[in-house]
Amino acid sequence: MAKFELALPAMGEGIIEATITRWLVKEGDKVTEDQPLLEIATDKVDSEIPSPVNGIISKILMDEGEVPAVGSLLAEIETDEQDDRQESKEVLNEAERIKAPSRHKSPPAETSGIPRRTPSGKFLTPLVRSIAHKENLSVEELDKINGSGEAGRITREDILEYMEKGPGHEKKDADKKIKGSVSEGAPEQMKSDQPTEKKMPEYHVQQHSSPAPGEGDKLVEMDRMRRLIAGHMIDSKKTSPHVTSFIDADVTQIVKWREKIREEFRKRENEKITYTPVFIEAASKALRDYPMVNVSLDGTTIIVKKNINIGMAVALADGNLIVPVIKNADEKSLRGLVKSLNDLANRARINKLLPDEIKGGTFTITNFGTFGNTTGTPIINQPEAAILGAGAIIKKPVVIESAQGDVIAIRHIMTLSLSYDHRIIDGALGGMFLKRIAEYLESFDPERKI
Repeated sequence: MAKFELALPAMGEGIIEATITRWLVKEGDKVTEDQPLLEIATDKVDSEIPSPVNGIISKILMDEGEVPAVGSLLAEIETDEQDDRQESKEVLNEAERIKAPSRHKSPPAETSGIPRRTPSGKFLTPLVRSIAHKENLSVEELDKINGSGEAGRITREDILEYMEKGPGHEKKDADKKIKGSVSEGAPEQMKSDQPTEKKMPEYHVQQHSSPAPGEGDKLVEMDRMRRLIAGHMIDSKKTSPHVTSFIDADVTQIVKWREKIREEFRKRENEKITYTPVFIEAASKALRDYPMVNVSLDGTTIIVKKNINIGMAVALADGNLIVPVIKNADEKSLRGLVKSLNDLANRARINKLLPDEIKGGTFTITNFGTFGNTTGTPIINQPEAAILGAGAIIKKPVVIESAQGDVIAIRHIMTLSLSYDHRIIDGALGGMFLKRIAEYLESFDPERKI
C-alpha cells in the first residue's frame, strides 16, 4: 500500500487559503478517483475537492471550520499504487510559487467550547479561539473586535492588538483620526503646529448603534455569501467616488430580430437566447473604442487592461449574487457569447463554477430588466472602474425624424445606466462611452445570422 497526501490545490492567483466547510467522507471510507471528498469556501466561490486517486481515507488532517493555506495537507489516502506523490508535490510547488506557506496540522488547540463564529457571524480560527481561551476572552468581547481578515474575519494580529491596547481602543483610535481630520479642515487661525505637508484624506465607517428587534420581528442571520457581498459593497463605496450617467436606447431592431430567430435557434442549438449577449457584444466593442474605461487603479497608477473580460451578474435562488466572467469577450462571436453566458449562468445557479471563472473581470454588466426594473445605479465591482446597468425594454411613444417631418411611433426603449469611478473616468469619457454602447445597440442589423 502506498500513501497519497492530499493537499489543498492552487485555485488561481490571489487565492491563498480556503475554509473547510464540510467533509463528505470519514476515515476508513473507500473512495474512487474524482469522487468529491470535501467542500471548501474561499472569498470568491464555494467548490468541492475531488479525490485524485482510488483508495481508502486513512487520516483526515484538517477539521471542518479550519482555514488551510494552499499546499496544506488535508488528508492521507492509502492506495494500491506505487508510492507516487508527484501530484501532491506539484501542488506544494504551486503553493511556494504564490508564496503561500504550507500549514500542516498541529496538535489540537484548547478552545474550551468557544464557538467558531461570534453572534454577528465573524469567523474564529482555531488559533484565535485558543488565544481567547488562554486570555479568558468571552465570545461577546471577540465580537467587538474589528476583524481585518476577509469578510471581517478576526486574525491573530487583531486579537493580540485588542489585548495590548485594551477594550475600547478601536473607538479611541477612530476618535483620534476623526479629530485629526477635523483639524486638517479647520481655518488657518484655528491650527497650531500643524504640518504644512498635504495629506490624503482618511475615510472611516461610522459606527451605528445596533437596532433593537421588536416583538414579533424575525431575526435572519446573514449567510457567508451575503456577508461577503455586504463587505464588497461597502469597500467599493469607500474606495470609488461613484458617478452614474443614463441614456435611452431604441432597441426595436434587436427585439424584432430576437423574436424572429429565437425558436429556430432553440431547436438548432438547444439553447435559449436572451438580450444579454447582445449587450455584452455592444459593451465589448465600446471598450475597444474607449480603452480608458477598461482600467483599474493601483494607487496613482492607472492599469489599462489588455483583455476585455466581461462579468455578468447572476441572481441565485437564495437571493445572493455571483458574477461569472466571460474572458476575452470581444474575441467571441455572438453565438459564442450566447453559449458562454448560458453555460456560466446555469452552473452558477447550481454552485458548479470554478474559482477561475469568477475572477479577472475588467468590466461588469447587471441586467435590471430581468426583474422589470427600468433603471438603477449599480455599485462598481472592484477593482474595475465601471459597471453597466441594463433596464427593462418598454414600449414607448417616441418622436421619429423622417424626410417627411417628425412623427410619433411606438418603439422599444431601454434605459442604460453607467456607474463609474470618478477618480479616473470623467463625465465626458463616461458619457461618450455610454453613448457609444447605445449607438451599437441602435444600429443592430435585424437580418443578422447566428
